[in-house]
Amino acid sequence: MKLKQALKIVLVFVFLCGAILGSWAFWLEPASLRNQNYEITLSSWPAACDGIRVAILADLHVGSPFNGPDRLNRIVDLTLAAKPDVVLLAGDYVVHRVLGGTFVAPETIATGLRALTASHGVFAVLGNHDHWHDAGRIVAAFSAVGIKFLEDDAVKVDTPPCSFWLVGLSDYWEGAHQYQAAFARTPAGAAVIAFTHNPDIFPSLPAVATIVFAGHTHGGQVYLPGLGRLIVPSRYGDRYAIGPIVENGRPMFVSPGIGTSILPVRFLVPPEVSVVTLRANVSPRRNPAKAA
Repeated sequence: MKLKQALKIVLVFVFLCGAILGSWAFWLEPASLRNQNYEITLSSWPAACDGIRVAILADLHVGSPFNGPDRLNRIVDLTLAAKPDVVLLAGDYVVHRVLGGTFVAPETIATGLRALTASHGVFAVLGNHDHWHDAGRIVAAFSAVGIKFLEDDAVKVDTPPCSFWLVGLSDYWEGAHQYQAAFARTPAGAAVIAFTHNPDIFPSLPAVATIVFAGHTHGGQVYLPGLGRLIVPSRYGDRYAIGPIVENGRPMFVSPGIGTSILPVRFLVPPEVSVVTLRANVSPRRNPAKAA
């Protein structure tokens, strides 16, 4: 009898734990949203641009569960509250084959993002899901509200005394891949911020970029302590899954993004508006990439 009672207690405990974890992964965490601040020091970043704040909005997937058009107001408010100098939209705006998701028109998404502003501008690139839907339609919708697309293109950001170049790179899976032409528009020795959707292009990029920003991976959406990130949509596994990365002296930042794909689940990878402050003059004692 005592054994049966013990088994019942264990089963109840297991059920409660499962219910709590399930609620967290399929409801509480996907429905959450935060600003997450980072600080990255760059050896070749000009002193005049020290303190530039870059907001990265990746993988909005508007229409995924708990992430409908009404959430765009919250996303915009959080971004504006961070007072970024530049806003980078890193692709995958539409939803595509996510359990429980509802398609939202690009025009509706663009209208929701209309209020985004930054002193140095708001820029965007396309993601693979955007190509799978209708790249031209998305570019037209966003352009109509003042969001500039940089698909394998470059623009100079010049607000004296700070001056740098911004290079947008097309998607690794579906883009035109005219990366060399994009970087060729920047002068030799210039400070260059590059951004793209998929971080898998990183090893093949020239060393021209001072830093690269990307999204796409969602940080794996699920992180299990001891087991890691079980599914990361990258040919490199979890090598470029999330956060500040320094490889061969070259820095990249990968945002875990905001929406969900395939399954509407997040566990220990909360959705975020990533806000990165770029610092000049690296100290030899200072970690070149850290969360603030």
